[in-house]
Amino acid sequence: MGTKGEKTRSDIIACAKNLFYQRGYDATSFSDIVDASGLYRGNIYHYFKTKDEILGAVVDQYLTELRLLTAQWSAKYVTPKERMLAFVGMVAGNPELMNYGCPIGSLNMELGKERRELQLAARALFDCFRDWLAEQLLALGYGDEANAMAIHLLGRAEGISVMVQVYQDKKLLEREAQGLADWVRQL
Repeated sequence: MGTKGEKTRSDIIACAKNLFYQRGYDATSFSDIVDASGLYRGNIYHYFKTKDEILGAVVDQYLTELRLLTAQWSAKYVTPKERMLAFVGMVAGNPELMNYGCPIGSLNMELGKERRELQLAARALFDCFRDWLAEQLLALGYGDEANAMAIHLLGRAEGISVMVQVYQDKKLLEREAQGLADWVRQL
């Protein structure tokens, strides 16, 4: 259990993370984060001076969560295919895709348009998945192709999340996720 200060900082990050996902980074103001957190502006300034600093903390939290998730998959599943299927299952099992798309994809797309310096930091979220997927593909013997195949798998998953959000179609999610799972099984 952390200190009260650690909890407050964590609560601010959680509020910002949710707002950035649901509204977008640019559409979320520092004041929105203050309001959603229920804290005084001065309390938030104690931890973060700018919205960009909050974004950095959000990206760091996502990275911690993704590393934990991939470590859990690596520990839980015996084969690389089973591990990659867990990744596909994460996509298939995310009902929020219909409302907001992929949280890390949405953030990267938005920041990549006019905030390239911030997007480069957020890209680390995709890099985390890419590197982990490439490890699984290397274990399957794909050698030099592993990185390109990991990008392909990430790209398909991201495309699914975009199309599901656009069409608001759960059956589309199920069908496309099944196709992606079939591709993994055929490796």
